[in-house]
Amino acid sequence: MASILVTTTIAPALATVTCMIFTWVKYGKPDVSMCLNASLAGLVGITAGCNVVDSVGAAVIGIVAGLLVVFGVWLLDHVLHVDDPVGAVAVHGVNGIWGGLAVGLFATDTAPGNDVNGLFYGGGVSQLGIQSLGVVSILAWTAVTTAIMFFVIKKIFGLRVSKQEEIVGLDIEEHGLVSSYADFMPAVDSVDYAMEEDVTGDVPMETAVPTKVVPVEPGTTIATGISKVEIICKQEKFESLKSALNKIGVMGITVTQVHGCGTQKGRTDFYRGVEVEMTLLPKIKVEVVVSEVPVDSVVAAAKKALYTGNIGDGKIFIYSILDVVRVRTGDTGVSALK
Repeated sequence: MASILVTTTIAPALATVTCMIFTWVKYGKPDVSMCLNASLAGLVGITAGCNVVDSVGAAVIGIVAGLLVVFGVWLLDHVLHVDDPVGAVAVHGVNGIWGGLAVGLFATDTAPGNDVNGLFYGGGVSQLGIQSLGVVSILAWTAVTTAIMFFVIKKIFGLRVSKQEEIVGLDIEEHGLVSSYADFMPAVDSVDYAMEEDVTGDVPMETAVPTKVVPVEPGTTIATGISKVEIICKQEKFESLKSALNKIGVMGITVTQVHGCGTQKGRTDFYRGVEVEMTLLPKIKVEVVVSEVPVDSVVAAAKKALYTGNIGDGKIFIYSILDVVRVRTGDTGVSALK
C-alpha cells in the first residue's frame, strides 16, 4: 500500500504530464498555464482517496484529472460560454467530482484502517453508490446555499458592478492600482456596451467635456481646411463615440489605448496606508483628421456621445494640420484625405 505522501505526489505529477502531452499534440507546444492547473487538478482529484488507494489507483486518478481539466475548460468556454478565466470550475468542480467518485472505483482494503474495496478492486458498486450520493448531496447543498446567498446580495448590494468599474477594473476602483499583480496589465481591444447612457451628473457639458483649440506658431503656413480632432474618453464610451462619428460622415479614425488623469489626479487613494499622489486611469484616445466634415460637427457629436454630467467625461483638442501626404500616391493636402 502506498503512503499518502506517495499518492499525493503521483496524481499531480501524472496529471501535469498528461496535460502537457495532450496540449503539445493539440497546439504544437505545451500550455504552461493549463499544465499548472492540471497539477492542482491532480491534487484535488486525489484528496478524497489519498489514504484508501494504491499507487495504481493514484496514477489513474492523476491521468484522468489531467484530461478532465482540459475538457472542463473547453466545456465552459466553448459550449456553456461561462467566463472562468482561471479554470476554477475545471480544477475544483469537475475534478472534485471525479475525486469523490474515484474512491468508489479505486479504494482498496490494503490501506491501513480501510476495509472497503472499490468497484475495480472487487467491492462491487456499493461504495461507488455511497460516493455518488455524497457528490449529489454536496452539489445540491452548494446550489441551494449559493442561490440564497446571491439572492440576498443582489437585493442588498447588487451582483454586478458598474460599466465603468468593469472596464477600468476593480483594482483601480478598490485600491487605486492599475493591477494588483505586477505581471498583469489590463488591455481592452473592443468594448461593446449600450450606445446610450443616461446623464447621471449635473456638471455642465463644457466642464465635463472641455474643448481646447491648440494654436499654431505665428507665421506658420497651414493647408486650409484640414484639422485634427483628438478626443480622450473613457473606454466604455468608445462604441458610442465611434457610432456618433460614423453618423456625421467621418471616414477614418485612429484609436490608441492610453493612461492618464486630469487636474483631479485620477482620485485620492491610499495604498497600504500611504496616500497615492496620482492615479493614471485607462482611457481611449481617438484621433480624427477631417476636411469636408466640419470640425464643429465632430466636436458636437463627440460631446453628445461622451457626456454623462460628470467630471472626467473626456477632453477634446483641435489642431490645425500643416499638410497631409498620402504615401501610396504622393497626393498632398485635402486630396490626400479622399
